[in-house]
Amino acid sequence: MVAITAAVQSATIPDSKVAVVISDKSKAVGLKKAESLGIETLAVTRKKRSREAHDAEIIEELKKRGVELVCLAGYMRLLSSDFVRAFPNRILNIHPSLLPSFKGLDAHQQAIDYGVKISGCTVHFVDEHLDHGAIILQKAVEVKDDDTADTISKRIIKYEHESYVEAVRRIAAGEIEIDGRRVITRY
Repeated sequence: MVAITAAVQSATIPDSKVAVVISDKSKAVGLKKAESLGIETLAVTRKKRSREAHDAEIIEELKKRGVELVCLAGYMRLLSSDFVRAFPNRILNIHPSLLPSFKGLDAHQQAIDYGVKISGCTVHFVDEHLDHGAIILQKAVEVKDDDTADTISKRIIKYEHESYVEAVRRIAAGEIEIDGRRVITRY
């Protein structure tokens, strides 16, 4: 979120504005960071509601602000079908693996346990399935023999920030075309 905001504020991501940062946790660190960057923040807590009811409130708040692109950052909950339908091909997520490998939680540990030699990160559109939407871009990172989930995470995070910013920049610049599951970048 901080990397995207900085890129918007510096015009690396053109003709864009970060309208609001929303969290389902009122004490989320991201809300404090967003406030310090001059971004409107909003906590929409779950309050023992269904996922659909919770998502409906977030959809309403996003639409009130004219949000055109939703960027998930540290949002560790599946979105409802209603949410995905409200923003078709307009919800992005970053995942710390080369999807379709190692979906869900603990992706770095999954990669270490599997013994892969290459891992990385993936920016993808969000659909109704876990870590499944069309892939916008990926960055690969070598997995060293002595890597742990923590050490590989520390190397990949730099690429996560760069990749997310680049994906949003391409979308804002109108360089992305979607053809089924394929995302084509036009320069």
